[in-house]
Amino acid sequence: MLKPRIAIDGYNLALDQGTGVATYSRNLSQRLRALGAEVGVLYGQKNSRGRDDLLREVGLYDATPKPLPPRRQAIEDLRARLKTMFGARALPVPRTDRVVRRGLEARVPEADRLWNAPSLFRTAVQRAKPSRPFLPVQLPDRQDVMHWTYPLPLKVAGARNIYTIHDLVPLRLPYTTLDAKNRYLGTCRRIAAEADHIVTVSEASKRDIVNLLGVAEERISVTYQCVEVPPALAEKPEALVRAELQGAFGLQWGGYWLFFGAIEPKKNVGRIIEAYLASGSPWPLVICGKHGWQVRQELALLYEDDHRQYPEDPRFEGPQGMTRKLRDRVILLDYAPFRLLVSLIRGARSVFFPSLYEGFGLPALEAMLLGAPVLTSNTSSLPEVVGDAALTVDPYDTRAMAEAIQALDANDELRAELAWRGPRQAAFFDAAHYDVRLRAMYAKIGITLGQEG
Repeated sequence: MLKPRIAIDGYNLALDQGTGVATYSRNLSQRLRALGAEVGVLYGQKNSRGRDDLLREVGLYDATPKPLPPRRQAIEDLRARLKTMFGARALPVPRTDRVVRRGLEARVPEADRLWNAPSLFRTAVQRAKPSRPFLPVQLPDRQDVMHWTYPLPLKVAGARNIYTIHDLVPLRLPYTTLDAKNRYLGTCRRIAAEADHIVTVSEASKRDIVNLLGVAEERISVTYQCVEVPPALAEKPEALVRAELQGAFGLQWGGYWLFFGAIEPKKNVGRIIEAYLASGSPWPLVICGKHGWQVRQELALLYEDDHRQYPEDPRFEGPQGMTRKLRDRVILLDYAPFRLLVSLIRGARSVFFPSLYEGFGLPALEAMLLGAPVLTSNTSSLPEVVGDAALTVDPYDTRAMAEAIQALDANDELRAELAWRGPRQAAFFDAAHYDVRLRAMYAKIGITLGQEG
């Protein structure tokens, strides 16, 4: 029996620091291969081009190039759009030992084939219009399915094209994202009209897709996401984790609160800080995440001069030059490698994730899997994901959030109960359960996936 050929996009995999969608893509590729599929990944890396096999391979792994001057970038974009006027053509990228790939597994997950079409994703998004058909992509090898892991204005001719829509946050909370809303809505509406199938990651997101895009329920499958942490990290002896926390961050096991994720409006970091300060907790709050859009507003309470004239230079995205206060109470970490992030989660007194809106809420589930008590939102997908294994609050109510922090701080039994329930709830999202949902989803489009092994 021939293996089904399934391709996925590498749109988020190529990012320097991964996102929840990148985690989704990696897990999807791993589980598809485990279920007997032949998996390919399509990238859009600018540097991987030309007829030379070695240069295409080197270019795929090359460091992210520095941004071009605006005028030069505009010329490059125009050339790319002209070149793809009638479609894009991807070339195979060899997988050999010529390039040392160790440590780059996050960018290039398990796959049987790799392809690249230079600047594909950027070009597709720029040319997208509600009235314009999706940019067709020609792959070197015939594929049974092209599984787009994000709503991209692209399609592969001759394959069944399915699209994962994780959420509709740009439409539900338009003030929390910088997406071009007309372009985003146009892309989603065309997916709704033309996709062979639509995948999403929660019943909450499915309801949004039905209500906002008018998609029939039978055309949507909810697969949730797969949450896994390597046993070497999840089961590392507590003594070693304590030593890592002290040595790397100067923190004590159980002696801090933790938020991890992008610092942007949707993640509600500003209200987290406000609630934490109002709670009067003596334990420090650790905020670990890259600076996103409106980071200055989200972190405003941490700086002394709210009338400071911020630099207008676009090179300065964060609050550089501002005077920090509360240094001993709120600790900012721009980034932590995954191995240290796992230790941060395991040692936290509780993990805070009261996001305003989530399609799934992977950070809350990762924290639960690792036995950290979780405080999260009672909105969107989060109640169905965390069940009764987390403390939930109205993410807009800072007073309720502060009282929840006080309850967690004062009640050892409550934290212990949540720490016990968390891994049991997370087990419903392990690889075995995910495989069942993937098989059922692919069966709807006529693709039979086998058993693991």
